[in-house]
Amino acid sequence: MREQMQTPKTSKQQQVIDLLSSQQGATLTELCKATGWQAHSVHGLMSGVLRKKLGLAISHAKDETSGKRIYRIDT
Repeated sequence: MREQMQTPKTSKQQQVIDLLSSQQGATLTELCKATGWQAHSVHGLMSGVLRKKLGLAISHAKDETSGKRIYRIDT
């Protein structure tokens, strides 16, 4: 039999961390689209898990051109 190699699935939490770790950061809309979650669920993950449990510093700033809030993990 031929073995099928499966790539490990990336968790939705890790997807959010990856997006927030990028230099440009991510908007709430981008985070919702990546996870398939509603906005309050993404906010809950950022506040409860990423900030409180994992101790990550998450900042946000308003983008001058689009007016949208951009979230990032501070390094």
